[in-house]
Amino acid sequence: MAEWRSALAGGRRGLAPIPATMPRPTYPALAALHVAVLLFGFAGLFGKWVSLPPVAIVLGRTLVAAAALAVLVAARRVPAPFATGLAVNGVVLAVHWVAFFEAIRVSTIAIGLLGYASFPLFVLILERMMLGRRWHGAEAATALMVALGLVVLVPRFDWAERTVQGVLWGILSGFTFAVLAVRSRRHVATHKPVAVALWQNAIAAAALVPLVVAGGTAVPAVSTRDAILLLVLGILCTAVAHTLFIDSLRRVSAHTASVVAALEPVYGMSLAIVLVGEVPTPRTLLGAALIVGAAFVATRRAT
Repeated sequence: MAEWRSALAGGRRGLAPIPATMPRPTYPALAALHVAVLLFGFAGLFGKWVSLPPVAIVLGRTLVAAAALAVLVAARRVPAPFATGLAVNGVVLAVHWVAFFEAIRVSTIAIGLLGYASFPLFVLILERMMLGRRWHGAEAATALMVALGLVVLVPRFDWAERTVQGVLWGILSGFTFAVLAVRSRRHVATHKPVAVALWQNAIAAAALVPLVVAGGTAVPAVSTRDAILLLVLGILCTAVAHTLFIDSLRRVSAHTASVVAALEPVYGMSLAIVLVGEVPTPRTLLGAALIVGAAFVATRRAT
């Protein structure tokens, strides 16, 4: 990992700089990362299962996750000091998840997942801009593979095409996740992963409440089935997955984590075939092959 610039610490009040060198990633850290990605992929299915608009789904998800994480923090007596940067992260997280579920709503689970998987491109750019990190040829190649995979997904560039809508919403989801990944690496140096996840989910929920109220989604309208699904989504696919992902950033770079997370479409598409009956088209599979190929390259280089 390139040196962290002293200007970074000075320009981000309340955030201590991460050490200049990063330990070589361990197999347990990579395993935790893959489990988190599997759960993230599983979360995509809830976009089809829960009969609520994306903003309401994300509000329920973040409320449940924040409550579960608060219980965990209290039980373990984990210090959870608040930082302004975590509030920013929470808003970014809310945008990320709303865009993700909107991509799935307007298109398919596969398209939403693959559009989101564009974020390695943005991580490279953000790490260069925010951290002064030099690019390496192999990393640029994996990012290019992701970009080509996205181009393959689109049959024709017309906003009327639901695939185009899904890809663009997915790209917005990917960009905001890249911002979150890079910013979270700075916070895990001074905060416990579970505390970071707690504040980000709590702020995300707070940011979404006015939107849900304005949208007229009433609590009584949430069915028992939706409530149960939101509990699973919030606890398993959010609280657990989010904490595992943030914790893995202690041992792997943001870029490695981001491209390994491109495996999420594999997990999500496989589960969608089995549990939703949503079979991807040959074009989608080709795009997925390019994106997943980039993930395998990054994983091999990290071990």
